[in-house]
Parts: sequence; structure tokens; C-alpha cells
Amino acid sequence: MQDSVQKAGFIAVIGRPNAGKSSLLNWLVDEKIAMVSKKANATRKRSNIIVMHKNAQLIFIDTPGIHEKERALNKFMLNEAIKAIGDCDLILFLNPIHDSLQNYEKFLQLNKNKDHIVLLTKADEASNKQILEELSKYSAYSDKYKAIFPISIKNRSDKNYLLDMIINFIPEHPFLYDPEIITTQMMREIYKEYIREAIFEYTSDEVPYSTDVKIDKIEESENLEKVFATIIVEKESQKSIIIGRNGDTLKRIGTHSRIMIEKLCDKKVFLKLHVEVNKNWTKNKQKIKQLDYT
Repeated sequence: MQDSVQKAGFIAVIGRPNAGKSSLLNWLVDEKIAMVSKKANATRKRSNIIVMHKNAQLIFIDTPGIHEKERALNKFMLNEAIKAIGDCDLILFLNPIHDSLQNYEKFLQLNKNKDHIVLLTKADEASNKQILEELSKYSAYSDKYKAIFPISIKNRSDKNYLLDMIINFIPEHPFLYDPEIITTQMMREIYKEYIREAIFEYTSDEVPYSTDVKIDKIEESENLEKVFATIIVEKESQKSIIIGRNGDTLKRIGTHSRIMIEKLCDKKVFLKLHVEVNKNWTKNKQKIKQLDYT
């Protein structure tokens, strides 16, 4: 292929909660864009992360983990993953190296036609013998996937090898976005995810899953970014947990978020957080729509 021939396409990143999707995307783009947490179901919405590689513009779609729960919010998250499968040119299916094939078999039920590559994530947690054993288990499905290989973000697996492989399945097409941008998300959406990540980091149990963040206002100047945001919870007891004794937890959430925002916008940040109760918002379709889950 001539270098002048451009390629552009969408690659959906699919897998169970906590399979390593967001970590993979941050690694590929060399920037902290996607929310990362050790807790499952941190990602709620689709987002596009753009990687330029050789003659191609690769638009990765970060998706919520494939899971089944009855809350209105969880149903929205599952639909986001299914929509990404329908809208893409290629799928990266991520399955942690020690997981069974059950996740992959469920994925095959959702995906009937799209080409996909299987990535066995967290390969640094397995020996070479274990990796070979896991790879052999997928041989029964060798007619389903285009490629399969283990990958370790921690050990800095060969990024270029993966990107080169992806290019093979992307159509010839002029670039769809300005090559200088790395995400189609607005800054307020990224700030929101940074704050949500801090909530996941500093609170436990069901509290993070019952919270959301609304960016109320951003005031920009040359040397300072002022961000005003509301943390939304479902119960008064959760509000108390988020605030913490003498406001300590809220301060930690604020400090964590502010540092990440400063790294991204490369200037000083003033962050003001407020906590508000919106009773049972995760179970109410109308309420989740009001929070832009549409």
C-alpha cells in the first residue's frame, strides 16, 4: 500500500467489567483519557479515543463491561456495548488470561458478523506454560477470530505489533477527525470521569456505583482553570460517606481529581465540589436521561 493511501475506522473494545479495556486505551494513546479503576463497571458510556499510526486513523471505542443487572443504569451500559459492536469495523475482545472461555462464548452470542481479535490481558500474571495452555483452549474457535495473542500493559507489550495488525482490518478512507486530537470527548466529560475515578478510589462497597458527577461550570483563563462540579448520590448516608469526617474524603477526592485535571490542561486548577442527593437515580430511566445517559 502506498503511504499516501489513508485508512480510517472504528475499533470497539469489548470485554467483561475490569478486563483492562480503559488501561489498554490509555496505553495506546499515551495519555490518561479513559477512566481506570480496580472496581468493576467503572466505565458507563462509550467514548472515542483516537490513535494515529502510520497511514491510519484508528478510532477506538471504549465501552462499559458486558454484564447483566436489572438497574436502569446497568441496562443503559449494556446497550452502549452492544451499539459499539454494531457501529464498528473491528472488535478487540479482551479476556483476562486466567478467565474461562465463558466470557468469550457470551461475546460470540452478541457478535455474529464483525471481525474480531482476541487479546488475553494481564499476561504478566501467568507463566509462559500457562499462556500456551490458555491459547490452546481457544483453538476450538479458531474459525471465529482473526488473531489471538496475550498482552501485558504492565510489561509494555509490543504496541506497534498490535496497531499494525489492526490496520489490516480497517478500510481505506480519508481521516474522519483532525489528526491532532486524541478524543472526541469534550473537556467537561473528561473532567467528570476524573472525578468519578477519584470517587471509586476513595470510597467502597456500593457507594461508587450509586454516584455520578455533573460539571456545573468551567471558567477558563490563561493560567487558571476553575471547575465547579456536583457529585450526585442516591441516599443521605452515601452523601455522608462521600463527604467523610470533617470533609476529609471529599478533600481527597478533590485533590486526586485536581491533580489529574492539571496534568491534562497543563495549568493550575481550582476545583469546587458539592454533594447532592437524587434519590434512586440509577433505577429511574427518566433520571438517568436527565444526567445525559441517553
